[in-house]
Amino acid sequence: MTPPLKAALWMIGAIFSFTAMAVAAREISQTHDSFEIMAARSIIGLVLVLVIGKAIGQLGYISSQRLSGHFWRNIVHFTAQNLWFWSLTMIPLAQVFALEFTSPLWVILLSPLFLGERLTLSKLAAAGLGFAGILIVARPDITNLSPGVLAAAGSALGFAATSILTKRLTRDEAIITILFWLTAFQAVFGILAATYDGHINWPTTETLPWLGLIGVCGVLAHLSLTSALTLAPASFVMPIDFIRLPLIAVIGAMSYGEAIDPFVLGGGVVIFLGIWISIRAELQERRISA
Repeated sequence: MTPPLKAALWMIGAIFSFTAMAVAAREISQTHDSFEIMAARSIIGLVLVLVIGKAIGQLGYISSQRLSGHFWRNIVHFTAQNLWFWSLTMIPLAQVFALEFTSPLWVILLSPLFLGERLTLSKLAAAGLGFAGILIVARPDITNLSPGVLAAAGSALGFAATSILTKRLTRDEAIITILFWLTAFQAVFGILAATYDGHINWPTTETLPWLGLIGVCGVLAHLSLTSALTLAPASFVMPIDFIRLPLIAVIGAMSYGEAIDPFVLGGGVVIFLGIWISIRAELQERRISA
């Protein structure tokens, strides 16, 4: 199996993990704020990383040589993730994902500047079609920008920066190192933020399973995303994430009664077309260079 196909399969794992996190966060949003969710997610994730790292004998690969890089990556990601969790409680799921998916467009446009990746016509086509599909699905009203819309848009820019910083770290850092510092830093950030007002809502018997799902899926999502980024360029990997938009639109309609219409299906077709163009071009380029 070629590296681009492996990267695409890893991204499918990330897609399902991020989708499960969104549903779980919506389910407990009336009990826990975004800081409490982030704290629980990161603590559970840190335990999982240590247990799995011990089981596969990779704890010795954890390094602090690029600690400052991990710190700033996680500052950016923590901010973006909290904006994302908060926006899930403010606007429909499909709209959150639609705005979040401007993130791959930023990655495609910024990766030549910060990662030295080539900006090809196929990547521009994938970005353009993906963005067109998002507009078809979401049809955003720019004259009515609510706090939830602004939060989702801010999270998209933060996720784009996180992807670029992650790609830079994958050049000389082991995946276990990236996951360890991700969960460790964000556990500290989450605890500090959740307790800043002197009050914290502790998990209940109803919310604990959802928090556990968020913690597990958080690790799986970033394991999948980081693995994909080690196998293929960021500008190839990130547009695959567009698949989440039609998926969450269907889930929102079935689980929460959020309206779904033919524009979602039409936009999904356009999004898939853009992804296919990107994947096919990357595979052809690999065959030519082999």
